[in-house]
Amino acid sequence: MTSRRRLLSAALVLPLAGCATFPAGSGRTLRLACFNIWHDRDDWAARLPLVIETLRAADADVIGLQEVLQDAATGLPNQAETLAAALGGYEVRFMSTDAEGAPRRYGNAVLSRLPVLETDTKKLEPLDDFRTALRVRVDVGGRAVDVVNTHFHHTPEGAAIRARQAADLLAWIGAGATPKIVMGDFNAPLTDAGLAGLAASPRFVSALPAGAAPTTLNTNEGHTSRVIDHVFVQADAFDVVSARVTGTQAVNGVWPSDHYAVEAVVRLRP
Repeated sequence: MTSRRRLLSAALVLPLAGCATFPAGSGRTLRLACFNIWHDRDDWAARLPLVIETLRAADADVIGLQEVLQDAATGLPNQAETLAAALGGYEVRFMSTDAEGAPRRYGNAVLSRLPVLETDTKKLEPLDDFRTALRVRVDVGGRAVDVVNTHFHHTPEGAAIRARQAADLLAWIGAGATPKIVMGDFNAPLTDAGLAGLAASPRFVSALPAGAAPTTLNTNEGHTSRVIDHVFVQADAFDVVSARVTGTQAVNGVWPSDHYAVEAVVRLRP
């Protein structure tokens, strides 16, 4: 069951310190970033400045974060709130299957420096996989755009679960007239059967097409090379200007995350 209203009680919200502006004649361009920040693993205090710099360099209007944690037991504040405060000018929406007010909450977040018009959340089927989707409707130069951030099932053999999650997500966001972007850690490449509803659909196109990058998983943290973090944009509503993988450099042996970030610049069609 979804909860839909202008400000969601389960969402963590920071005041908007500033809004992106679009000069006259520039077109409606939207800068996006998607980053699995690996919660508090592998010395979060050391990784935090690197995550901040990766996101600052992206200069994104909307950021989707996965594996966001807040934990009272360890004194860890909400990581999305920490990042938004460091970057400046972003509102935060946070979604977790953990109850609001619980001492430990783990989930996904969206950071937006564009005006947020509406927020909605969804616990994805099957509910025992504890996966969520978070949608923010933002004002892009006077037009509403829906940006959805999610994190799908993780096992290689779990394509059927991912397919169920994708179907549930797509049914939830519906068709409608509002242009849509779906991004996140899908734990699978574009060829995975579980992503067919997105990757093989004429409705969406991947901003980072197959073969454009060798991996979005950090192989230095023990992963195999796979592109599993994606930004899907509605094919008839956006043109992809550029896309790339960033956050790929260590500093003094410390990596920003066990994932790399995906950045995309898209242009909203008239």
